[in-house]
Amino acid sequence: MKNFADTPMDIAINAAKEASEAGEVPVGAVITLSGEIIAVAANAMRKNADATAHAEMAAIRMAMKKLRSERLENCDLYVTLEPCTMCAGAISHARIRRLYFAAPDIKAGAVENGVRFFEQASCHHRPEVIAGIGEEKSRVLLNEFFSSRR
Repeated sequence: MKNFADTPMDIAINAAKEASEAGEVPVGAVITLSGEIIAVAANAMRKNADATAHAEMAAIRMAMKKLRSERLENCDLYVTLEPCTMCAGAISHARIRRLYFAAPDIKAGAVENGVRFFEQASCHHRPEVIAGIGEEKSRVLLNEFFSSRR
């Protein structure tokens, strides 16, 4: 149940916890429009047998469907882990206004790490990026998940 004091990142972290409990890598995403939550999703790659079923991709699809638009220009995305190249591309194409992410992803991240997608000349839209909100909670969740599998 949603607590009215929960921030969008808190809700994304709760979605990541649910993903972890389902055996998925614990990543959650929330999209807001004018402060209203319009999409909440979690990783579902194993569940859906789909390598593209990242939390960000699912949240973007949900928000587009809800708004009946291929653009999310006034929307903000909150995600518990730095997006990969695929998700960064989708964020750019969707024209998301602002990206908040909790934990950096040194291996597969594509925003502040790796290819730094939004800094490339071929990137058509660069959202404002705010990193580190909820980082510790997200990092602990990810570390616990991967430690339990080693």
